[in-house]
Amino acid sequence: MKEDVAKVRTFAIISHGGAGKTSLAEAMLLDSGATTRLGKVDEGSSVLDFEPEEIKRKATISSSVYSFSWKKQPFTLIDTPGDFNFIAETKTSMQGGDSVVVLADAVDGVRVQTEKVWEFATEFNQPKIVFINKMDRERADFAKTVQIVQNNFGTACVPLQIPIGAAESFKGVVDILSGKAYVYGGDDSGKFEVKEMPAELSDLADQYREAIVEHVAESTDELLEKYLDAGELSPEEIKGALRASVISGKLIPIVCGSGTANVGIQPLLDLITECMPSPLDRGAVKGRAVKGDAEALREPDPGASFSSLVIKTVSDPYAGRLSLLRIFSGALTPDSTVFNSNKGAKERFGQLLGIRGKTQEPIESAGPGDIVAVAKLKETTTQDTLCSEKDPIVFPAIEIPPAIYSLAVEPKSKGDEEKIFSSLSRLMEEDLTLKLQRNDETREMILSGMGEIHIEAVVDKLKRKFGVEVNLKLPRVSYKETIKGKARVQGKYKKQSGGRGQYGDCWIEIEALPRGEGFHFYDKIVGGVIPKQYIPAVEKGIAEALQDGPLAGCPVVDFKVDLVDGSYHTVDSSEMAFKIAGSMAFKKGIMEAKPSLLEPIMEMEITVPDDAMGDIIGDLNSRRGRVLGMETKGNKQIVKANTPLSEVLKYAPDLRSMTAGRGMFTMKFSHYEEVPGALQEKIVELAKKEREKEKEEK
Repeated sequence: MKEDVAKVRTFAIISHGGAGKTSLAEAMLLDSGATTRLGKVDEGSSVLDFEPEEIKRKATISSSVYSFSWKKQPFTLIDTPGDFNFIAETKTSMQGGDSVVVLADAVDGVRVQTEKVWEFATEFNQPKIVFINKMDRERADFAKTVQIVQNNFGTACVPLQIPIGAAESFKGVVDILSGKAYVYGGDDSGKFEVKEMPAELSDLADQYREAIVEHVAESTDELLEKYLDAGELSPEEIKGALRASVISGKLIPIVCGSGTANVGIQPLLDLITECMPSPLDRGAVKGRAVKGDAEALREPDPGASFSSLVIKTVSDPYAGRLSLLRIFSGALTPDSTVFNSNKGAKERFGQLLGIRGKTQEPIESAGPGDIVAVAKLKETTTQDTLCSEKDPIVFPAIEIPPAIYSLAVEPKSKGDEEKIFSSLSRLMEEDLTLKLQRNDETREMILSGMGEIHIEAVVDKLKRKFGVEVNLKLPRVSYKETIKGKARVQGKYKKQSGGRGQYGDCWIEIEALPRGEGFHFYDKIVGGVIPKQYIPAVEKGIAEALQDGPLAGCPVVDFKVDLVDGSYHTVDSSEMAFKIAGSMAFKKGIMEAKPSLLEPIMEMEITVPDDAMGDIIGDLNSRRGRVLGMETKGNKQIVKANTPLSEVLKYAPDLRSMTAGRGMFTMKFSHYEEVPGALQEKIVELAKKEREKEKEEK
């Protein structure tokens, strides 16, 4: 029934790491009666951070979902990671929510990761509430944090509450519109008394109340006219307009409290009830038709065709694959068949599971706004649409940020390569930012992710779930070789050892090409001095030889070869002889044409606070980086630069260290450039030593 859907509230809790998202969620669960004790991250007793890797690090790595009731209304919260290492997990799981609660830290304010997830919420058009957490901590400053929030996110952010005290004296919150004070008892039970507002807060409350009324008055022309005429609005008008303003995004309420002390949580839950949207408020969800690109809509109606999006996949070696889906329309029951419109495949499942953190409970039905789990779908992965086969739709997939940190993976036990590959492939099903590839040039297995912590967590999970242990090391850089000049050389292969001999003779002209052109071969033989059937063999000999350049054993690129002359023997010539001759000519010619080493250059975009700007620019210069441009965004700076890959292999942990975790960056391959002379000599020398070592080991 649509009346039931109107009561549903599904929201994500988002912010930078360490702001207290999980502690806030744990307090919500206790106050709603979903749990009987306050789960604590620091003690490892959280019902939401339950993975061993999370308990070890005391931080959320994987989004958790928990469905509960607040005052007989169905609520579902999504507790998301705040660390940039797991930002893709945050973004995909946020698609399951209709709104967000954004945490600001009463001591540390807002970090760059909070800005990033705020952008995600804006991209998804999700209404927001800002909760200033940790008001009980030393140096907590409500007014300063409000100012930081407004500087970062605009003046639409308006306080609806003010704290009673701060740090050790923090004991409750005042609701500005009602004037009520919620005073807590000093334990973490969440019990409070409703009292009159302390007199010393009345002036501040009046100031904030005026800002609220001004904002909500602008929600409709009628209200604005009345406000301008009368200078005031009735409590009922304010309450109705407040909800409309929050849902439209014209007003973003700021409230406050403490998750760990369980203060201010019930008023926050009430505000979510009163002001956050239900699926009905959000309206029809946009997708596209399976055939063609025509827009398709799904109304949040239990009677409509079923549609949902897979927001998370959990891969377990014993239980198999668990898919978490957010339902947008229709109803779902156990023992159903759904259609995966991305893969064009039918999927059948048995039990329908409600999610309570790490536990799942069988349920009989689910509808719009619900996030549920189903097990053992064969074809389905995260970001797939599951829907009715008779009325299919595809919901858009989000753009996954590119991996920025790579390590070479080696098995601790010989012969485990295949096991590593299959186990990591399973983990890649649940983690879209994880990439695994074999680098043919360096003969290494490369595991790429969002940072050092991300890769470490994956390796921990690899050992725990699949019993596979690996060693990690920095990957070798894929250098390439090229030439800067030109040469004309002969390659002649002549072998006589009784019976039929071998004879191949070719002259080639070798010349540099512009960067990125690769290898081009041109047949310029005239007069049949080399028969047609042997010419492909010369090209093949060069193509094979260029894989092992003369400087550091790297592939040779960006040159052309003209085959201009040669000779042959009617009996002794063969394809093999001309292949060897071509290889000999290439090796000789490359050394005469001024060989040079090329290195991969990465295109970087680094976002850092203003006060770290000088350090970042200086550091980039020391890494041979070339700054391409700078852009100011609020109190952050975005630096664009090109930097050699060899200099930024460990940039993820280095940036974290330089900015105290307040910076973030993206990185992708741009092009190859020549390595400076002095450095080139060192790389060549090192490569020779490595090749000698490999020969000795063989």
